[in-house]
Amino acid sequence: MKRLLLFAFVLIGCSDEKIPTEKIAPNLDTPWSINKYKNTFYISERVGTIAEVTNSGKVMHKEVKLSNDLSDASEAGLLGFVLKNDFGESREAFAYYTYDQNGDSFNRVVTIRQENDIWKEIAIHLDSIPTGNIHHGGRLKIGPDGYLYVTIGDAGNPSNAQDAKLLNGKILRMKKDRTFEIYTTGHRNPQGLAWDEDGTLYEAEHGQSANDEINRIEQGKNYGYPIIQGTETKDGLESPIITSGYRDTWAPSGITFHKGKLYVASLRGEAVKVMNVSTGDVERSITGFGRVRDVFSDGEYIYFVTNNTDGRGSPNNGDDVLYRLKE
Repeated sequence: MKRLLLFAFVLIGCSDEKIPTEKIAPNLDTPWSINKYKNTFYISERVGTIAEVTNSGKVMHKEVKLSNDLSDASEAGLLGFVLKNDFGESREAFAYYTYDQNGDSFNRVVTIRQENDIWKEIAIHLDSIPTGNIHHGGRLKIGPDGYLYVTIGDAGNPSNAQDAKLLNGKILRMKKDRTFEIYTTGHRNPQGLAWDEDGTLYEAEHGQSANDEINRIEQGKNYGYPIIQGTETKDGLESPIITSGYRDTWAPSGITFHKGKLYVASLRGEAVKVMNVSTGDVERSITGFGRVRDVFSDGEYIYFVTNNTDGRGSPNNGDDVLYRLKE
């Protein structure tokens, strides 16, 4: 399959600029999380498959066999997915998914293993996290410390984020004994995690009626939702370093650092936002692709996946798509 060169518009200040953007792989099925090992991409898809994309652009959708069927609730399915550091030998990854049981929905963190043409769930690490029809969170990342980090949404109930007895509205970290600790509290629907070159953790989350946030994360801190939002402040609570404000909605999802700048996938904002975390500025927006779910940097290129087939977008022929952008 020959890869096509497309062109998108980048909004810089008040001017438009054409930049070369390469379509790596079309016909993805509601992709959620991008991983790459050597020359192959591994991308989780909400329908319960892992899309493997070869260097030539060939796409293979591999079934994931789980211990429970995926929930069909809004925003649910196979979400977070991250290859383990020893993936080359173990062929294992962590995954996060939503399932139904006795009429209720729950989230779960598991290990899945690649076995020939399928992936199989082989261990459950965190289970029975209550959730609703929306705000599942679901981002998984392995930090510079080698530990797994997990974002969990408030399940559509704002008070959950401040309830110390619940995992909802929290960022978790897996400890050496494979149990989990609450790392931070006071989040609404966190869907992005990334570390800068100095090892500082940043997070992106959906605000309520705009007020989307980029936060600088420190263990033990409370990020305020729903007590404060946007630019509001209160003693003992952390305010975001960047916010969309009360008039604009980004619906940020995956984030990554690339050459010192933070790249933010934006769903409702239909863009990749490029941000300077030192100044708090949104420097520009890469637009023209519709809803964007995740971004990934290999140091040379930025990759991103659209989410126009998630029921809230307007799919074009070939959606959803993995793109590559040289920045």
